[in-house]
Amino acid sequence: MIPLATTTLPRLDYSLRDRRVRIGIFWMLVFFDSVALPVLLYFILWYGTDLEHNIVFGIITAVFGGTAILEYFQRFWRLCKKNSTCRAIGARRFSCDWFQWNMTVAFVIIIVELVIGTLPKEPMVRVLAMPLPSLLAFFGLELSLLELMYVFHLHAPFRISSVARGENLRPAIYPLIEDIIAVDGDGGTAYRMRLNQRYEASPYFRLMLHRLSMFWALPALLMAVGTTYMIFSVRRDTAYVLGWFVPFIWSGIWSIVTTKWVQRDLEVEQMLWDGQVPARS
Repeated sequence: MIPLATTTLPRLDYSLRDRRVRIGIFWMLVFFDSVALPVLLYFILWYGTDLEHNIVFGIITAVFGGTAILEYFQRFWRLCKKNSTCRAIGARRFSCDWFQWNMTVAFVIIIVELVIGTLPKEPMVRVLAMPLPSLLAFFGLELSLLELMYVFHLHAPFRISSVARGENLRPAIYPLIEDIIAVDGDGGTAYRMRLNQRYEASPYFRLMLHRLSMFWALPALLMAVGTTYMIFSVRRDTAYVLGWFVPFIWSGIWSIVTTKWVQRDLEVEQMLWDGQVPARS
């Protein structure tokens, strides 16, 4: 990607305010069928029926994550169809973006843990409470490694969304923002291009993304470790509830803080660009 010469701050032309209802409905559905429903069914079927415990978790697994699974296949179709309007810049047809690959790994992690947890005659409930903490660990480790590579000015070993193999890496959170807004938020490839223009033009924007990457990477690892410790330290039923609820609640809080942070920093960025305040490091 070639840096751009510009006298005005490139616009992103995207606002979450216009999509608040849609975003809210989506995350309510995700919370219900991927967090609340497994816990609710666990207590109802485990204590309220005579079903074998393996069957209880078989039912939970069968109804788990319908919203996320539907979103996964919708994203895949939107990225890979012939006339896709949201594909990564320079990517070929049938090329998944970085977030799609992350979703694939996430589903593999969840499936593996659910299978392992139900292999014994008596299910390992604590292992079955581990999918979300494991996803936090994966997410935090990935962000940490990518951010270290960015700090040391390493090149991309393979395509990461719009960053082609061999190009300079960007802050770890950059491809996630690009992919989620371009595909799930209907920003399209046009948004990917505008985001690239903004990134190339604005040093403060690059600094903000670096700080946000660190803000998510290290706490995600700490939360994964802390939640795992709790799961294997408290009573079985409590462990199951904590394993499903704590990571989701933490992610929600971090998302709200991130939104406020970005809104403030974009205002500071504009003032810096206009020369209204002295530059800060």
